[in-house]
Amino acid sequence: MHRCVATFLALLVWDVSATGQQANPSGKQPDRPASQPPSGMGGISSAGTFAPVYDTQKRPITAGGFVDAGPVVFEDASKASGLSKWQHVMGTLQKKYILETDGSGVGLIDYDNDGWLDIYLVNGSTYDALRGKKTSPHAALFHNNHDGTFTDVAAKAGVTNDRWGFGVAIADYDNDGWPDIFVCNFGKNRLFHNNHDGTFTDVAEKAGVTLGNWSDGATWGDYDGDGRLDLFVSGYVHYDLAYQPLANDGKTAFAFCQLHGVPVMCGPRGLMGEPDHLFHNNGDGTFTDVSVKAGVSDSGAYYGFTSIFVDVNNDGKVDLLVANDSEPNYLYINKGDGTFEDQSYVSGFALNKDGREIASMGLAVGDYGNDGLVDLLVTDFSDDFKALYHNDGEASFTDMADQADIAQMAVPFVGWGAGFPDYDNDGWKDIMMINGHVYPEVDQHDWGTTFNERALLFRNLGNGKFAYVPPVKGSGLATLTSGRGAAFGDLFNNGKIDVVINPIDGPPVLLKNVNADHHHWVELKLVGGPKSPHDAVGTTVYLSANGMRQREDVMSGGSYISSNDQRAHFGLGDSTDPATAEIHWPSGAKESVKLPAVDRIYTIREGSGIVDALCGGKRCTPGTAGKKTPHPPLMKK
Repeated sequence: MHRCVATFLALLVWDVSATGQQANPSGKQPDRPASQPPSGMGGISSAGTFAPVYDTQKRPITAGGFVDAGPVVFEDASKASGLSKWQHVMGTLQKKYILETDGSGVGLIDYDNDGWLDIYLVNGSTYDALRGKKTSPHAALFHNNHDGTFTDVAAKAGVTNDRWGFGVAIADYDNDGWPDIFVCNFGKNRLFHNNHDGTFTDVAEKAGVTLGNWSDGATWGDYDGDGRLDLFVSGYVHYDLAYQPLANDGKTAFAFCQLHGVPVMCGPRGLMGEPDHLFHNNGDGTFTDVSVKAGVSDSGAYYGFTSIFVDVNNDGKVDLLVANDSEPNYLYINKGDGTFEDQSYVSGFALNKDGREIASMGLAVGDYGNDGLVDLLVTDFSDDFKALYHNDGEASFTDMADQADIAQMAVPFVGWGAGFPDYDNDGWKDIMMINGHVYPEVDQHDWGTTFNERALLFRNLGNGKFAYVPPVKGSGLATLTSGRGAAFGDLFNNGKIDVVINPIDGPPVLLKNVNADHHHWVELKLVGGPKSPHDAVGTTVYLSANGMRQREDVMSGGSYISSNDQRAHFGLGDSTDPATAEIHWPSGAKESVKLPAVDRIYTIREGSGIVDALCGGKRCTPGTAGKKTPHPPLMKK
C-alpha cells in the first residue's frame, strides 16, 4: 500500500473532474485543460507530498545513503578523461525562469568513422548572450583519443551551436556513410551535416527544419519505409522573452509557481505549450513538414520532452513515443500508409498506473524481460513514482514499477536521463536513472531532497524484479550533480556500457563501467542496404545465446533528449558461444548471421554478413572475425 493512497484518490478525483482526462476509448488526445493544480503541486505534476527520507547521517537520501563496501560498478572518470574542462551554462544560478531549468542532452557519435565513440555535449546560453552582450557558451565535441582521454574539437569541427541548446539526435540522414547532428534550440535549430573531413556545416535553413521557438527533443526514423530517415521534433513551451512570469508578479496564477507553498519558477503548467513537428525526408537535402497529414501535430500543444521512433508492436514499422511533461504521453502507431493512429490512452502509455499524467522527462526503451517486446522506462518529478511500462503485446502496456521493486526508492529523486544498460553483461537489461532537481530553493528547506543528486542503479534479477545497487563511497554512483541529459554506450570498446551525463550549470560526468564481472559480450555495428537507412536506424536484432533470446533496437534519440550508442549490445554471461543474430532490417529483409566468437564488435552489412570486427578496440587479425578481408564502409547515395 502506497503511503499516499489518500492523496492519489484525491488527485484522481481532481484529474477527472477538473481536466476530463479519464479513460478515453477513442484514444484521441483531449485538448489541454484550463485548470488549477491541487494545492502544493505547482506547475509540475507529482503525486503529492511524501515524508522526507534521510540516511543514517541525517542527509537527504538524494545526496546520501552511501555504503562503505560493496560492488563498485562505475568510477567517476570525468577529470581523468578530460571532460571536466568543459562547463554547461544555462541562464542564471537562481533559476527564476523555466527556460533556465531543463538542461541539455548528450549525443554519442563516431563522427570520424574510426570505430570509437566521440561525445557531443549540447550547451545552454545566457540572457546576455541572447542580447549580443557576451559570447555564447559553446557546445563541445570531444574526440575519443583511444586512450581513455578526450579532446574538445567543437570549434574546429564547426559545431559549437552558440544558441540556447537543449536536445540532440544523431543519425546519417543523407545515407552518405557519415553521422550527422541535429540540435534542438530555443530559437532556430541546427542540422550539422558531416563533411567527411572532421568538420560539419549547418544546413538547417536549406533543409527547412529550423522552426524557431522552443524545440526540446528529437528522434530520427524512417516512418514511411522509403529508406531515408525522417525527423520528429518535440515542442516544449511557447516561450516569450518579453513575457517571463515570476511567482509574484501576477502574470501567472501563483498555483503554477510554487512548491510546498514556496515561490519558485513558473511552469510548465500555466504556460502555453509548443506543438510537435514531423519532417519527411525528401531525399534531396530538404524536408517537408507533414505533422498534420501524418496525425502527429500535437494539436493540444503538450509540453514535449523526449521522443523515440521504435517498433513497439513488432510489425516491422517504427512507431512514435513522446514523453510529455505534466501531461499525458503520446504513443502513435504507424499505420504503414504515411500516417499514425493515436493509441496513447488505449495502450496504457498516456497515464501511469494510478490514472494520472506524470511529469515525464526521460524515456528509455528496452526488452528487460527478454520476451521479444520492448518495454518503456519513464523518469519524472520528485514526490512521484517513476513508471516502468511492461509491453503485454499488441501495443498494450502495464505500469509495473511497483511489482518490479523500483518505485519507492526513486520517489524523492527528480529523474531525467534513463537507460536499460546491461551493466554486468549477464544478458538481462538493468535500469539506471540520472537525477537532479530544478529548484535551487530545495537546499534551503527541510524537504528531504537536494539540488544535486546521485544516480540510481537497479540490477535485473531475471524474474521481473530489480534489486537496488547502493552507492559505495567514492564511487561513480556516489557522484552528486544536477544531472539532465545522459547517453549510454561503450566508450572504450571493451564491451562495458559507460554513461556520460550533461548536468545543468556544471562540468560533465563520465561514469566509466568498472564492474568486476568477467562476462562475455558482443556488439553489432549495422550497415543498411540500398532500401534501408545506411546507419540502420530502425533495425531490430534478436540474439539467441546463453539460453535466452535478447532484443536490441537501433534508435536515434532517447534517455533524456539525448542519443545513445547505436551499436546493438548483448551481454552473454559465462557463455562462450555468441550463437546467431537474427536481424530485421528496415527494408523488411530478415537475415540470420552466425557470430564466430565472443568479445567482438562486429560490423554487419545488410545482405553481406560480417564485413569487419574489432578485438580489444583494434581491428581483429584475419580469421578471428568471420571474414578474412574487411570491407570499407558502404557509401550509399
